[in-house]
Formats: sequence, C-alpha cells, structure tokens
Amino acid sequence: MKLKTLPTQPKATRFKRSGSAAAAINVEHLRRQARKRLPKVVFDYIDGGAQDEVTLRANRRAFDQITFRPHQAVRHSQYTTTTRVLGVDLSIPVLLAPIGYSRLFHPDGEIGAAAAAGAAGTIYVLSTISGHSLEDVKAATSGHAWFQLYLLGGREAAEGTLERAQNAGFSALVVTVDTIVGGMRERDVRNGMKQLMGSNPWAKMPFLPQLLARPRWLARFLLDGGLPRLPNVVIPGKGPMPMTDVFAALTEASATWADFNWIRRVWKGPVVIKGVLTAEDARRSLDAGASAVIVSNHGGRQLDSVSASLRALPEVAEAVEGQADVLMDGGIRRGADIIKALCLGAKAVLIGRAYAYGLAAAGTSGVARALEILSADIDRTLKLLGCESIACLDRSWIEAERCGK
Repeated sequence: MKLKTLPTQPKATRFKRSGSAAAAINVEHLRRQARKRLPKVVFDYIDGGAQDEVTLRANRRAFDQITFRPHQAVRHSQYTTTTRVLGVDLSIPVLLAPIGYSRLFHPDGEIGAAAAAGAAGTIYVLSTISGHSLEDVKAATSGHAWFQLYLLGGREAAEGTLERAQNAGFSALVVTVDTIVGGMRERDVRNGMKQLMGSNPWAKMPFLPQLLARPRWLARFLLDGGLPRLPNVVIPGKGPMPMTDVFAALTEASATWADFNWIRRVWKGPVVIKGVLTAEDARRSLDAGASAVIVSNHGGRQLDSVSASLRALPEVAEAVEGQADVLMDGGIRRGADIIKALCLGAKAVLIGRAYAYGLAAAGTSGVARALEILSADIDRTLKLLGCESIACLDRSWIEAERCGK
C-alpha cells in the first residue's frame, strides 16, 4: 500500500472544501460545527453515551491523567508516523472505527468516510448498519477496508454478507462482542430516536420540531431518500432489512464466543475482536483465533461504569504478549492522545466521534479535515517529545502510574 503524507495546514485537497471545516483547528471545533448542522436527536446520537455517561467522561479524563517525559534539545533529520497493522502499512496510526447510521449525519456517509481514509493512507472499518452498500464503500477507498459484523438477520443472512464482503475486497473482519443487548442511551430515549427511526408516523409528531429546526439537514436527508433499508443485511426471502427493524434485531445480533468456530469457517481472512477490556477476554480472543483485538468500551455507549479504554489497555497488551496486534478506541480527540495510547501498548487507535463530527460538519471533506488535524498533531507531538518514530514509543516517554503497572 502506497503511503501518503497529509498536509499540516488547511489547503486544497482532492475534496471540495467547506470553508468552516477547512478552518477548523481541532476536533472540538468540528464538534461545534456538527452541533449547529444536525438536529438534536442526530447530534446526541453521535455525542452521547449510556446512562449517566460515567464511562463516556472517563474515556477523556484518562488521557488527561498521563503526562509526557520529553527529551529536550533533540532534533532528528526526519520523523516517521507510519505503523503496520495486520501486515498493512499505514501513513498514520489511526483507523476509522465502524459507526452505524453514518448516512444520517450526511449523505456522503460511509462512502465519504472510506474515501477520506484511503486518501489519508489508512483503513476504514464499515459497520454492518450502513446506508451504503459494502461494494460501493469498498470501491470508494484507495486503501484497505475492514468489515464489522453484527449477526442481524441470523447466520444465514450474515453468511451472504460475508461472502459479498470477501468478494468486494474487505481484508479483515471485525467482530463486536460488547453488544449482547443495546446500552441504555438516555439521550436517545429523551430525543425520541426510536420513534423517529420507526414506521409509525404519529409517534414521530412530538419530535418533529427537532428536525424542522435544521431545515438544511432535513432537505438534504429527504433528497437522499430518507431512511434507507440496510443494503448489507439481506434477509433470505425478504430482501434488505428496513432501518426501522434494527432496534429489535440488535438484541439478538451480538456474537458470542460460541460463534467463532462458525465465523472462522465462513471468513477466510484475519479476524479482529472488538470490545475487549480484560486480560481474560484478551486470552479468549487469542483462543478464538483473533489476529488483533480492539480495547474498547464502545465509546461509553454500552455498559456504563466500566474502565476507560486507556486504563484497560496495559492489561490487555500484557495478556496478548505480542501474539496479536493490539488496538484501542475511546475518547481520542488529539494527536497527543494517540501518542499516549501507543506508549501504553497499542499498535494503532481507532477514532469514531472525532471523524463523525467532521462528517456531520462537511461530509467527506470534514472527515479529511479531522484526519489532517490529528496527523499534524501526531507529527508535532513526536517532534516536541524528541522522538523520531512511532516505532520508538514506549512507557519511558510518559508518566502513567494511574494506567496500569
């Protein structure tokens, strides 16, 4: 895979720019833009977490509790931000995490995010709950793409989807294991997310003012066809699953450890297990044949009051003992956050909200801007640390007493 260098300042790219997105200087700026453009129900779907959002906040605080140990008065001839994940060279140690319903944020949706990831020299991970077909998403990226699996519609429907994903060229399968039931996301309940996504028009009425308050978003959403069926969940004899059926179906769609023998028979490439927070589950992942594990608490959207992903990372990395690549997600907003995760044992990180804000703010170009911001920040942090390469990062560069041994 050819590596690409991202620009460190906003300037013209292959994507048509939104002026405000191009001017964003950090992810929080993109978040504020997304808030202005989206109805409250859609913004809170991106921004919110489960119950009291304890874990949502903990994911961010964990980064604040780690400080750097820089080597001063050091200048290297070059600084290298590349890494290698599952045998693929990446320009930056950042992958784009799977996010369901991305087409709700902007019509570019998963296609736009995949295109931006490929242009940045990294990997896009497509959620099963996508508004665009997996074939179109894979065709949109010049880089590698992974497919994330929920067992929506049961094994028979999943087998058809996995065959399509392999034929389309997806190079790894991500299996999410922390959604045995859906988390209690109270913002979504208050905002009427289920009613707005449902088929009963009368149930939507109390929540329509949220949509009417963002007429540009509403017009764009309607012109894009409104709520799509799920093109990547084709139920035998019934066709694509309606988006409105997802809430009920997800309660029976999470994989268990018993499913991995079947998954390994059906999928002929690397398997990545997402949602690991303990050494015990890390070792079970290895027994299940995982080539990589993702330390993740689902962005604080499932079980509340679990450990911040960054806190769990050292335990998982120690348990894996180099037998699989270790990745993590949760709370990443700065390049410095990424560097801290790498120091604690991650090979790379996945970002979710950080690029979703950009997608909501400006479509494809907003995702590209989020990646530009993080890339420039990674490069700057390496130089200020006096570290010449991502590969050189370890615990000696941080004070991390509160994040493991």
